[in-house]
Amino acid sequence: MEMLTIGAFAKASRLSPKALRLYDELELLRPARVDPETGYRYYAPEQLEQARLVAWLRRLGMPLAGIREVRALEPAAAAREIRAFWARVESETATRRDLAAFLVDHLSRSVPRNPGKPGSPGIPSKDTTMLELRYSALSDTGLVRPANQDTAYAGTRVLAVADGFGAGGAPASSAAVEALKFLDHEPLPAGSVLNLLEDAVQGATQAVQEVAGPTNEIGTTLTAMVWTGSQLALVHIGDSRAYLLRDGGLFRITHDHTMVQSMLDEGRLTPEEATAHPQRALLLKALTGGGPAPDLDVRLHDALVGDRYLLCSDGLSAVVPEATIRDTLAAASAPTEAAQALVRAANDSGGPDNVSCVVADLVNAEAQ
Repeated sequence: MEMLTIGAFAKASRLSPKALRLYDELELLRPARVDPETGYRYYAPEQLEQARLVAWLRRLGMPLAGIREVRALEPAAAAREIRAFWARVESETATRRDLAAFLVDHLSRSVPRNPGKPGSPGIPSKDTTMLELRYSALSDTGLVRPANQDTAYAGTRVLAVADGFGAGGAPASSAAVEALKFLDHEPLPAGSVLNLLEDAVQGATQAVQEVAGPTNEIGTTLTAMVWTGSQLALVHIGDSRAYLLRDGGLFRITHDHTMVQSMLDEGRLTPEEATAHPQRALLLKALTGGGPAPDLDVRLHDALVGDRYLLCSDGLSAVVPEATIRDTLAAASAPTEAAQALVRAANDSGGPDNVSCVVADLVNAEAQ
């Protein structure tokens, strides 16, 4: 067999000799032969495809440990793993993008201006629009469950839905929401709202742990939004959801932390298959008593006058199609009417689970 020197192989594979030596040490790409006297490495021509795959995956940003796993898989399984890796990258990038946009906006607003003039910090411009929320919260046991383990809350700043599970699901969901209510009465400057929200969620996690004890069998989802006066801060874990109705279009602004959603992200399920999957309610993340505190999705959303927000448990989203949710939200004249209509739609679809809705409109306070 004609062998390639490390220099020739590096040129053909577009990997540096230094990288090839590192991959050899890590057992990621071993040479075909090593000279026992000189230690010089030689590679077989058929190893070029493996080397190029490693190079492509490194360019993709995959860690070396991940590349080792991909290389050990059959092509179809390797493709699924790469797809799943890229889905995680896109999700993380979206979160960082939202944070970067917030920081740019926040720092731009902090640029000093002439003191004492309209638009200066602390002195509102005559063109400033005063915005506020109009809201309604409603929770219903449904037609099948013996008790309601959901908690729904809407206040001047805090909107929240939690869906408890296990023997102590009801107190777990209540404890999580109660831990956020103090934000209704705290000053919330936009620059620190994420820190305040993360602290509040730590309190919610501890409250759930006190209720649940050292077990993962009792816990709750939590989807909440906090109004700063100009933006909405979102925190989310589990499979309750937040939607935005804007200009007639319905947008889901949360990502389910479920086994089925992860399979959708990886391309292993179609949306049609997901709706009937036997494990569609299996959570990957939630607030529970056992184990370390999980990572939650926390980010900021810019809000516009006329926006209508919906927070709901899966007792609604699992049985009522999104097209019906959109039409119902669009048709209702007020949040209370919308929440009642959505709960009614869930029960008309069989009401197999507790159903909770929080509906909030962003309005011009001066026009009310």
